[in-house]
This record gives sequence, structure tokens and C-alpha cells, in this order.
Amino acid sequence: MTGRAGTAATTGRALAGLYLPQIRMDFAAIERRARTAEEAGFHSAWFIDHLAPPGDRGLDMLDAWTVATALAMRTERLHVGHLVLCAEFRHPAVLAKMAASLDVISGGRLELGLGWGSVARELTDYGFTDPGPAVRAGRLAETIDLLRLLWSGEPVDFDGAHWTLRDAVCRPRPVAGSVPIHIGGSGSRFTMPLVAGRADWWNCPAGATDRLAELRPSAGAARVSVQHPIGLAASSAAREEVVATVHRRFGAWGGVIAGTPDEVAEALSREREAGAELFICQFHDFGAPETVRMFAEEVLPALP
Repeated sequence: MTGRAGTAATTGRALAGLYLPQIRMDFAAIERRARTAEEAGFHSAWFIDHLAPPGDRGLDMLDAWTVATALAMRTERLHVGHLVLCAEFRHPAVLAKMAASLDVISGGRLELGLGWGSVARELTDYGFTDPGPAVRAGRLAETIDLLRLLWSGEPVDFDGAHWTLRDAVCRPRPVAGSVPIHIGGSGSRFTMPLVAGRADWWNCPAGATDRLAELRPSAGAARVSVQHPIGLAASSAAREEVVATVHRRFGAWGGVIAGTPDEVAEALSREREAGAELFICQFHDFGAPETVRMFAEEVLPALP
């Protein structure tokens, strides 16, 4: 736990993040939505990290790190991050350098989401090795340890089960001396021990939000974010169509919340009481500006 970075200061109010997986959306659309979120007071925007869309490799998808970097340069306050970067894609020393550089350039607005690879076939199809979940989880643990060592700015010698470094230096250091590390997932065997031992934030995925209170103790001291598909209806008259849309598009994720602003706020309030600080939203209309503003103006202030 020593050396963990802070992120946006705990103020007693809930934070909102906008999930913008870069599929079926060009950069202009991503930028427009992110700028709206920033203007509305959202804390962050989040992307995915795959070499091709897992569900359809024939679709265009912009690179995760490039999008985050470009967006950080076109915003002023909005934090940027990924749910989550695949640790297998990048050597820890390279990742440390990339993260520190973007954090410095953005004025300390990087949130570093990391995972050990959720799509095993992607690793093998693209020429990475897949030694299995246990080894990948172990490699992620060492990666996080190395990130924190390298962000010290001092020479690092490291002899691990998976990585070996000699006299490695990463400078400049991140703005706050480190970058907040987010780990998403809910698995009791590999993921939650990583969260408790090494994460600044635990991201509870949509499919596990019904077990948030049960899982919370196993996250240790990590702060909590939750991820939801959200259908936000502007009126009771629009409710039926919005509910149907969010279930059609994202129902397979689990954890769908849908209804009027009052109904959505009531559902999220229960998670707020269970310790959630940051709500990362995948909206039914992919984050149309009017929906983002509605959430900021009518849902967020109603959360305790």
C-alpha cells in the first residue's frame, strides 16, 4: 500500500466518469462528448484497450493510448484513463515511461487502469504468449511493483519471476510522484488480491455491482468506482423507449440501471452508501451531450 498515488481529492461528493469505448465512434464524436463531460463537471473519460473490437474485428477502432493522449491535449480538467489497459501489450518499463510522460504533459490527469488480459484469444492471435491466467496475474503484480519503483526517478534493479531490470531510470516523474492505478474485475482468486495489495482504485464491473457490498471488504483500502450501462430518460413518456434501448445495446453486460433521473439517482445512491465514489457511465445513446448534461445536472447532485 505504501507509495500509492492520490487522485481527485475526496470531497464528500460523488464523481462521474464517461465511458467512451472507441468503437463505431470517430475521434470527432469522442472529443465532442468528452468536452461536454468536462464542461458539465465530469471527473474523467475512459476508453478500452484492444487491438481490434473483440466482437467484430472488421470494425474500425482507434488505439487506446493515442486517443487518451489526443483527448488530454484537447481538454483542460478532464482526467483520462482506460478500463483497462492490457498489461501484456506493453513492457513495464515502456508503460512506466508512457504513463509518466502523459501525466506530465496533461498536468497530472492520467488515471492508469490495468488488467491482465480479458480476451485470451487476442493475445495468441496477435503473437503474444498466453501462459494462462495465473501467470498473467503474476506478471501484472510485478508490473505494478515496477511502475511504482520506476516512478521514483531513481535507478531500479529488479529481479522478479517475470521481469529483470538493471539500472533502469524513468524520468520525468509523474506530477504527484505516482499515477493512480485502477484495477477492474471481481474475481476472488486473482483480481481482488491484486486490488487489495496494489491498487489505488477498484473498479467494480457492471456484472458484479449486485455484489458490491459483499465484495467491498476484499478490495482493502482501495477507493471504489462502479461501472454501469445507464439508460437515462428525460421524461416518463420517454422512459419505455430508453429502457428498451439500453437493454438491447448493453443488457449482456449486467448491471443495467434505467429510468428517469430520480430513478437512476435512487439506484446509484445505494451504491454510494456501500462506498462507491466514482460512477463510470456507459449511456444508452453512447453519451450524447444532452444526456451527459442531464446526468450532471439532475442525477449527480442527488447522490449523497
